[in-house]
Parts: sequence; structure tokens; C-alpha cells
Amino acid sequence: MSELDKLLEGVEVEWIYLEKIIQDKFWIMPSTPKFNEKELIPYITSKNIKNGHINFDKIKFISHNDFMKISKNRPILAGDILISMIGTIGEVAKVKVSDLNFYGQNMYLIRLDNKIINSDFFLHFFDSPIMKSHFSSVKNNSGQGYLKSKDIEKLEIPIPCPDNPEKSLKIQKEIVRILDTFTELTTELTTELTARKKQYSYYREQLLTFDESEVEWKTLGEIGEVTKLAGYEFTKHVKYADTGNIIALRALNVKNGYLNLSQVKFIDGSEFNKLSRSKLYIDDMLFTYVGTIGEVALITENDKYYLAPNVARIRLTNNSILPSFMKYYFQSYGFEKKQINRYLSASSMKNLTMTNIRKFKIPIPSLAEQERIVTILDKFDTLTTSISEGLPKEIDLRKKQYEYYREMLLTFPKPE
Repeated sequence: MSELDKLLEGVEVEWIYLEKIIQDKFWIMPSTPKFNEKELIPYITSKNIKNGHINFDKIKFISHNDFMKISKNRPILAGDILISMIGTIGEVAKVKVSDLNFYGQNMYLIRLDNKIINSDFFLHFFDSPIMKSHFSSVKNNSGQGYLKSKDIEKLEIPIPCPDNPEKSLKIQKEIVRILDTFTELTTELTTELTARKKQYSYYREQLLTFDESEVEWKTLGEIGEVTKLAGYEFTKHVKYADTGNIIALRALNVKNGYLNLSQVKFIDGSEFNKLSRSKLYIDDMLFTYVGTIGEVALITENDKYYLAPNVARIRLTNNSILPSFMKYYFQSYGFEKKQINRYLSASSMKNLTMTNIRKFKIPIPSLAEQERIVTILDKFDTLTTSISEGLPKEIDLRKKQYEYYREMLLTFPKPE
């Protein structure tokens, strides 16, 4: 029997209204102060509250005098719980000493009675899918949507062994320790992933930067075909459907070197005999040229995909270059800086013409060198992006493990 099992053995859990286990509560909704980027006091909104923490990116600043005025009667203290109430709803954060001093708006503050409830126990319970679903069901949908204070105060919180506060807090602390083990592991893996991505980016730039005289250079038009789905082809011959087998690949389906098929349109009912130009084959490369420009992906399966608007097809006609080498080169910062930006059209929506895409200059090192570069970058790519074997998979597994244990540990039976 685990330590937690021993602690919970024979213990009753009482669901108690949040308003009965807090020392103070109030809205943080002052009159909008004067903002000045030269001042030093951060001013946040509900958007800055996420996953138990306050994110101080993209904030405004107020003067110390204004801060003193608006916080005089309603100060924010270390350990306070902030809940997003307007726009971004139901996110929660615990104020750390290092967060102070700051102020903001569109939030509700609660000051928990730490003789009854552990604040981290509350955070794990509050920041769960069950609670988010609850807030979604009770929120007022007028305007940008908001919660009322009663939606928070009337929440029922599970308190184990409420008649024995010392034992209750011991149980809560043990539950927090178990759940924190998983969140800390996820944080470590996420930090590792960030470091590996930087390493990957560094080596990609090193491996794909060539002097003009170091290797042969050719234009994309010299080594391949560049085409797109014409507007009249789309209008006359393409019929979108939400189900089917043949997929039209749109710009949103091309992301970070891969196809993203989470949102697709099927075209099984289209006139395929009129769309031979847009049919895609293995090793064709997709390139987004309108709006979000420069995303690429390689086709890995025949007889399944066709072009949709805003995506160009690049098909190599010269065997001196590997498709995977070209894909990595298109993903490099040097390519974006020197090639894409050179030809970018500054109309209402940024775009590249097919003519200018064909002018891209492509380095052609030996095939052996291309294979060496691709082998190195494939390893980094798998480690940093693969959801089947790299760090993203490990992070996903740890998150699911945390969610499993959180549900198991915090799903106390509720009286009928």
C-alpha cells in the first residue's frame, strides 16, 4: 500500500463551497490607467494567465504612482490565486514573490485559507479539463464572454478529512508531490526540446550555408517544374467535401516540413481528368506562396493528394539534387533571408509569383555531400519534431500520464 493509499484509507471527502475556504476575494478591474512603455510596473490582462503561471510577455506598463493608487485597497500578494474572467476564461495562476509588483484587469483574485487548503492542491484541481468544461458551460456568452464572481465562489472543492486539518493538509501535500513529479518531468523535457531545437537550427544553418564559389548554383527553374492550381481550374473542376479519399492540400496543411492533415478537404467528386497538372506524386515538394510564405513539405504517397489554391508544386527534373536536401535548404534561415525576401511582393497580402519562385538560386553540392547533410539533419528533425519517437512523443506521454494521475487522485466521489 502506497503512502497516499495509507493516507486516504477510510478518509471522507467533503465538497465545500470555495467561498467558505477563502480569506479574501475581489475583482481586479480598475479604471484603465495611463500606459507608458518607459515605466516599470507591468500591467497584465486575463490573456497573461496560463497553466498556473503569469506570462509577462506582451504586456503594458504603468507608473509607480498609478500602481500605488489602484492597488491601495486591493493589493495583489504572493500566494494569491488569479483567475481569468473575461475573454480568456477559467485560466488560473498562483502569484509568486518574483512576479511582484504588477497589476492588471479582467481577473478575479482569491486568497485561500491555507489552514484548510493547500494552494497547489487547489491549482491542480482547478486547472483540469473538468473545470474548463464547467466554465465553458456557465459562462455568459455576450460580448467576448465572461464569468460572474458567483461562478467562482460557488464552486465545490473536494477537501479530504476536513475535520482533521492537519491530516487533510498532509493528504493534499502528498497529492501535490505526486502530480508535481510529472509536471516537473514535462518541464525538463520541454527545456531539453527547446535546447535541441536551437542546436538543430544552428547546425542546419552551418550545413546549408555555401559560398558562391564553393558549389555549383542553379535556379529552381533550371532543375525543376514550378506550378500551381489555376483559379479557373479550382472554380470549374474542384468540388470540396468533408469526407472522401482524395485530399486537396491547402496552405494550412503544410507546416514545419510536413503535411498536417488535421483539417482537410476531400475532392473525390472533382473532374480529375482536368486536374492532371495538380496531381501530386512522391517527392513532389509543396511550397506556400501567399500569406504564410515559405512552408514546405514533401509528398510521401502516390494517388492521394492534389494541389489546392495558394500552394505551389515543385517537382525536380534534375537528378543532381535530392528532394530532402532541397526541403531542408528551403527551411534554412539563409534561404528565407536571401531568396524569399528578395522577391516578396508587398501587396495587401504578401505573395510570391511562380516566375519569381523559379528564380530561387539553389546550391548543388555533390550527391554524397547532400546525403551526409540530410542524414545529420534527419536525426535532429526526428528528435525535435517526431510525434512517434522523438522528444515531442516523450512530452506527450508524460502529459497524458499526469492527466491520468490527476483524474485518479482528484476525482473524489460526490454525494448525490
